[in-house]
Amino acid sequence: MNGLDWAVLVAYFGVMTAIGVWSHKRVDNVSDFFTAGGRMPWWLSGISHHMSGYSAVMFTGYAGIAYTYGVTSYVTWALPIAIGVLVGARLFAPRLNRLRSRLHVASPLEYLKDRYNVPTQQALAWSGILLKIVDVGAKWAAIATLLSVFTGVTLTQGIIITGGITAVYCTIGGLWADALTELGQFVIQVLAGLAMLVIALHEIAKQGGLGDALDSPKLHGHGDGFAGPYLTVFFIAYLFIKLFEYNGGMWNQAQRYMATGDARMARKSAYLSATLWFVWPVILFTPMWLSPLLVTAQKPDGSDSYGLMAEQLLPHGLLGLVVVGFFSHTMAMCSSDANAIAAVFTRDVMPVLSRAARAWDSRAGLIAGRVTTLAFLGLSMAVATQVNSPTFKDIITVVIKWVAGLMGPIAIPFILGLLRPFRRSGPTAALTSWAAGLLAFFFVNYNLDFSQRTDVRLEYQVAVPMVISLVLYVGLGFLRAEDTPERVAVIETLNTDGGGAEAAAPAPAEPAEPPEGKPALDSTVRD
Repeated sequence: MNGLDWAVLVAYFGVMTAIGVWSHKRVDNVSDFFTAGGRMPWWLSGISHHMSGYSAVMFTGYAGIAYTYGVTSYVTWALPIAIGVLVGARLFAPRLNRLRSRLHVASPLEYLKDRYNVPTQQALAWSGILLKIVDVGAKWAAIATLLSVFTGVTLTQGIIITGGITAVYCTIGGLWADALTELGQFVIQVLAGLAMLVIALHEIAKQGGLGDALDSPKLHGHGDGFAGPYLTVFFIAYLFIKLFEYNGGMWNQAQRYMATGDARMARKSAYLSATLWFVWPVILFTPMWLSPLLVTAQKPDGSDSYGLMAEQLLPHGLLGLVVVGFFSHTMAMCSSDANAIAAVFTRDVMPVLSRAARAWDSRAGLIAGRVTTLAFLGLSMAVATQVNSPTFKDIITVVIKWVAGLMGPIAIPFILGLLRPFRRSGPTAALTSWAAGLLAFFFVNYNLDFSQRTDVRLEYQVAVPMVISLVLYVGLGFLRAEDTPERVAVIETLNTDGGGAEAAAPAPAEPAEPPEGKPALDSTVRD
């Protein structure tokens, strides 16, 4: 990188900070900070939903998969997400919006204390928070790895730089800042992605054209949809995992639907996000699929291939733009995760731990949300320095194995609890499926001495915990029905079409607890 590239990078950081400062003026209470007050346009919500699913791991871990195996990087990653979001557009997006517009909550998990009970809410909250600390830590490590390729800064310095800038805008601007920066990041991503695509294809043309390239021995097998450890069972498991994860299992995704004005707008935002997931990753992945013809990766897993390609092929200025694109992906996901975790901790965890938290007014709740955001970012940055340790192994292991393997047990009670067909599944089913899924993850990944297992294939390491959780959640619902009138009332409130009458109602300023045995419903909007 030269002075021009650095100027592009510094300008980007400046714009992100300015957006955070501007968004600060739109944040007056907890509802504004965590759900944009229900005033986010559907198109902004859709772009934000799409962007918050990316990170620099795509340009490191998944670039390595593309370098090594080719098209399977799209088939077993972006395609399952696209299908999952498309299915969720009708099944989950409207119901997630009604969490805010009807139950008037600011955290995705707030409804769980009425849908199940407080212990279930706390189990899902704590396990999800701990998982996200590790997940976001992997994202910081990924972007720091790329930064070191271009600038020579150490891993720790890269983590501090990216995490520090992100902390400024997402802490002061809340969800509005996240969504608006993600819009800007999407524009940058389009420019950087198209530039890399055009230049990569131009280089391939010099080698005889795309036809000759596809016949090259270096790309042997790159057209196969399933390759290496990423086979049919992995695809099916990942499809179900992404169905849960991108429809609210990743709480930041649920927030995007909650932030729109009504259920219809949430559905439209989901359709937009799904369309982008079908189309845009193809453009981003194409240079990665061709990368064996353009560069020689130095790392065994090929995770440095995209960085090397950008450094060797792009002119200065465009190189800086692509580096900004790397940052935009990671900062989008990490900032949105930080906001979601802060919402869950301040709205769901703290009221249980502290009586004083139950009496927070709007200002105190807002301050607590900002402090929690900073604390989460700090912890995830600390974890990022350990991602390549023997415990976590490497970046792609954390993202694929840990997140995919643990997402199902945490997300299944939350997501399926929204739907009428699972109304018989209560606290027993939720807690049992959660606990059994976590235990299954441990036993298929680790020995009793905590050393990593090598005799279980990757697809089973990620699939078994989800399957066990799903079977137990559904099965126990039939064997031990716990569909009390209060719980059914919560479900009906989320499943009844309001005909567009859902108001953009703000969440309460304090996490008020309902009377014993009564769900926290707003009778004025029930059908």
